[in-house]
Amino acid sequence: MEIVLDKRAVRQIRLSAQDAVEEGDIETLREDILEAFTEEQVEEIERRLDSGDFFEFLTDMLDEWSGDDVDELFELMDTQLGDMGIDVKFDKKAAAAIVEPGEEDADEDKDDADDYEEDDDLDDEDDDDTEEEEEDADDEP
Repeated sequence: MEIVLDKRAVRQIRLSAQDAVEEGDIETLREDILEAFTEEQVEEIERRLDSGDFFEFLTDMLDEWSGDDVDELFELMDTQLGDMGIDVKFDKKAAAAIVEPGEEDADEDKDDADDYEEDDDLDDEDDDDTEEEEEDADDEP
């Protein structure tokens, strides 16, 4: 079986995991992971589990997680589900689209740089006009 988590789900799990790393609270993370899967996917996972309880599976997985590295959580999820014959795919665009606080996305920087170049041209013209007005003001008695 293959499960593909869309970018919204991956983003929510990643943000929730980052919160769990910072605050140490895994309750919300467990619920967000559970919500990332459809009811049909949860039912199929539960059929493959010895305990038959996906919530318990998530609890055990999160207990095994070090709580330090978000990527480790995704690897652990991939491994644990893979052991049950479930190939989980995480939307690659989502992982690339997530920007850590204080960081910028390279593509956004490029687009922003193009915008600034155009703005700089306009600003230069405005600066020339301002300089000329200041010179004219200095020439007046």
